[in-house]
Amino acid sequence: MKNILTFNSKNLTIAVLIFFIEVLIATKLSDLFFVRAYLGDVLVVMLIYYFVKSFFDFPPLKLIVGILLFACLLEFMQYFQFAEFLGFKDNRLMMTVLGNSFSWLDILCYFAGSLILYFLTKIKSEQKLPQQ
Repeated sequence: MKNILTFNSKNLTIAVLIFFIEVLIATKLSDLFFVRAYLGDVLVVMLIYYFVKSFFDFPPLKLIVGILLFACLLEFMQYFQFAEFLGFKDNRLMMTVLGNSFSWLDILCYFAGSLILYFLTKIKSEQKLPQQ
């Protein structure tokens, strides 16, 4: 059985860079509706992907699908106001992390981020193939 526990500093660096972009979007670019509402949701699946890949060597496609399902689950939990149910109504950080309003457009953004990840991993794997 292959050991899935690993450390990849390149993936961690990418995750940290995406995290700083997310913070920048949330704090400084909040006036740009498109960026705040959509680009952040596209990037969040990438952030999670690269963070997980920093420590675990999961197959890329399985990880991408898992993250997409996780993001969609969180989005559907917002429909049922799960964060408020857990008692986070007055906790601004947790309400931001868990979200507070359901949107089909958010799910579309998660899907777009997942597609971008899929194509990036496909390009990367094709570059590793031996030339004939």
